[in-house]
Amino acid sequence: MEWLRKGETYICAMPFNFTDSVNLLRKLTIRRAWNASKVLGSYYVSKYLKQPVQWGLPISISFEPTTSCNLRCPECPSGLRAFTRPTGMLQQDFFRDTIDQLHRHLYYLVFYFQGEPYLNPGFLEMVKYAGDKGIYTATSTNAHYLTDENARKTVESGLDRLIISLDGTTQEIYQQYRVGGKLDKVLEGARNIVRWKKKLKSKTPLVVFQFLVVKPNQHQIDEVKALGKEMGVDDVWLKTAQVYDYENDPNQLIPTLDKYSRYKKNEKGDYQFKGSLANHCWRAWHSPVITWDGLVVPCCFDKDAQHQLGNLKGKPFKEVWQDSDYKSFRSKLLAGRANIDICANCSEGTKVWG
Repeated sequence: MEWLRKGETYICAMPFNFTDSVNLLRKLTIRRAWNASKVLGSYYVSKYLKQPVQWGLPISISFEPTTSCNLRCPECPSGLRAFTRPTGMLQQDFFRDTIDQLHRHLYYLVFYFQGEPYLNPGFLEMVKYAGDKGIYTATSTNAHYLTDENARKTVESGLDRLIISLDGTTQEIYQQYRVGGKLDKVLEGARNIVRWKKKLKSKTPLVVFQFLVVKPNQHQIDEVKALGKEMGVDDVWLKTAQVYDYENDPNQLIPTLDKYSRYKKNEKGDYQFKGSLANHCWRAWHSPVITWDGLVVPCCFDKDAQHQLGNLKGKPFKEVWQDSDYKSFRSKLLAGRANIDICANCSEGTKVWG
C-alpha cells in the first residue's frame, strides 16, 4: 500500500473505488484493527520522543515472488540485471510458514518487489493461500504472461488487485521504457483478465492500468485513459518515475510536465529532488519488504537489499521485527533521514491521479 506525506499526517495514496473499498473493509477484523492502532500509536510516540518504539506487527508487507524478469527497463535493477544479491524464486513452504506467523494481524499483502511475479510457477497458489487467510492481496505485472489460462487462474485465485504496467499506447513509445516488451501482449493479457472476470461473475481483481509518466510518453496521458475505458479496466493510475541519476538523466526520462515529475530544476539549471526529507517514515513502522530468499529490508526503495534487518530463514518474524537491527534503523530515520542512501531519492511512492 502506498502512502503520501501531507503536513504531519499520512494519507493512503490510492483513488477511491467503491467495490474495491468494500472488499478491503471486509478483510478488517477486530484483531487487525487493534494491531493497526498499536502500530500507528507507536509511530507517533516515536516521532514525539525521537526514540524508536514499535508496538504490534506489520499492517502490510511486500513479498517478492522472484527477482527474474523478461524485460529490460532502464531504471530497474531487475531489468538491468544489476543486482548484487542472488536471483531466485520464492518457495511456497517458506511463504506459507511466514504467512502462518502473521496472518491474524496482517491486513494487506503486496506480491511484488522486483521481478515479474508470474515467472514464479507457484505464484497464484501463494496468492490463494494468503487470500484464504482473509488477507487483501495485490500484485503488479508487465502482463506478458496473462494467457487465457493464467487469467482464469488469476481470477479464481481470489487476487484482490492487479496492476498492469502500461507505459505507452503505441509499440514505439511503449518499448522506449519497457525494453523488450510487446504492447499487443499486454493488451491481450488485460482483455483476458476482463473477460474472465465477466465469465466467472467475479468482482475481483480490481484491474488497473498503471502509466509511469516519463518524457517519451507524457503526450499519451489522455490516450491511456481512453484506452483503459475502452478495454473495460477498472481504473487508470498515473505514477511519477524514480530516476536514479536524476542530475544527469542519461535516459532522458524526466518529464517536462512539472506535475508528473519528482524533480525540478534549480537556479543553476540542474535537476534536484522536489521532496523534503522529514526525519521519520511511516513505512519503517508498518510495512516491511521480504525478499524471495527471506531477507527483511525496510522498504521497496532498498532494491538491492543493502539494509538487511534480519533473515527469516534463521529466526521468526516477530524476533526480527523487534530486533536491535530494526531498532537501530528506525533510530537513524528519526535522527536524520537524509543520511540514509535509500531515502535520498524517495517520494514515498507518489502517484498522481488523473
